[in-house]
Order: sequence, then C-alpha cells, then structure tokens
Amino acid sequence: MEKTRMQMMGDKPKIHPTAPLVSRGLAASEKGGSSQSQQQPPLPLRTMPAAMQSRKPQKTRSCCCKCICWTVGLLVLLLVIVGATAGALYLVFIPKIPDYSVDSLSISDLRLNFDMSLYAKFDVKITANNPNKKIGIYYEKGGLLSVWYSNTKLCAGSIPKFYQGHRNMTKLDVSLTGQTQYGSTLLRALQEQQQTGRIPLDLKVDAPVSIKLGRLKLRKVTILGDCLLVVDSLSTNNLISIKASNCKFRLKL
Repeated sequence: MEKTRMQMMGDKPKIHPTAPLVSRGLAASEKGGSSQSQQQPPLPLRTMPAAMQSRKPQKTRSCCCKCICWTVGLLVLLLVIVGATAGALYLVFIPKIPDYSVDSLSISDLRLNFDMSLYAKFDVKITANNPNKKIGIYYEKGGLLSVWYSNTKLCAGSIPKFYQGHRNMTKLDVSLTGQTQYGSTLLRALQEQQQTGRIPLDLKVDAPVSIKLGRLKLRKVTILGDCLLVVDSLSTNNLISIKASNCKFRLKL
C-alpha cells in the first residue's frame, strides 16, 4: 500500500509556469504608452478659412465708405444751398461796389525836421457814393486814408465811422499827417517834380465795412481803393489843382 501511495505521489504532474495570455505587441504598446504619450507632438492649430477671416474687415470697410459718401453728399448739398442762396440774394439786391472821388487836396505843412525827417500834413475832401438801391453800408472803425509818392507814404488819416444809406453820397473831410525818414532826399525829389507842373500822388483807401441787406447786417468786408492823382503843386496853404484822377476799387472778403 505504501509502495503504491509513493508511486502515485511520484506520478503527480508537474506545473510549469506559462506566459500570460496577452500578445507581445499589445504588451509592448502598453509599456511604451506612457513614454509615447509624453513625447507626442502638440496638436496643430486650427486656422479659420480666409473667407471667414475677411468678413469683419469688409463690414468695417463698408461702414467707412458709407460715412465718407454721406459726408461728401452733405457737403455737396450744403454748397448747392449756399450757392443758390447767394445767387438769389444777388438777383434781388444786385450789389455794387461803392466808389469815391477826390474833391480837393490842400497842404497845411510840408517841412524838414531837425532829424532830417519830412513832416507832412494834408487835408483831403472826398465823396463816398453808395449806388445800391437796397443795400446800406456801415463804415466801421479802423478805416484809413493815405497819400503816397513813389511807393513812399507821406501821411495818413482815419476815416470816420458812420452809416451810409441807399443811393447816398456822403462828403468826408479827412486830415492826414505823417513823418518820413530820409526827408531831404524825398523833398528834393518832390521839388524837382514840382518844376514840371505834374506831381503824381497815390491816394489809397482801406475801409472796413459791414453790409446791410434789409434788416440783416452781414459780416465785415474791406473796401480797397487806389486813386492815382496828378497835381500841379505842393505849395502850403494854397488850393492845389488836381489835373487828373483815376480811381479803382475792389472788395476784400
């Protein structure tokens, strides 16, 4: 019996270790999965299509174009309105530039000072004519009347402030005084010119005025004028004969 039991124990099958039922490829992938996950390259960024990217700038550009078109249109409309208004006013009032004439010229003083400067005092009488039927003229402060000889100012005086009505002629008496350097040279030239009996003088007008249309007083403009005179003498305290006079006037806006 014991012999038989020993034989049975000796014949007991031996258990050998077997490989796991997982395939080698899968195992290798599991082993290297952690390292491969750490070394994976970053995912590429998704870019929007060009058509989608350009949609917003197109909206902005279209808004800018609309604003520019509206601005240009409003400016053109404003210019048309202003032009039409100016044309209508011109047809209704038919404005004309005032004109002036020199009535007389006299010299109260013309002499050399101790510093060799030339002192001159002239008295000028002029007539201001407003030929407009429906336009009044306000002569503002700061108007100036001056006498020149050969681009040298001899004397100047202020034009008084006053209002001139429609189709009105106003006579002005203006006293002009002045002092000029290098008087000896200038006086010698005047004396030589006086011997010919024809002395050219230039009377300049610089008058700031405001225009009145009905009850409306418009912005200030300036009347600029030149009267080219030819006189026979520069003798003091004597009435000087004006042999020729040519006056031109224009408006400065």
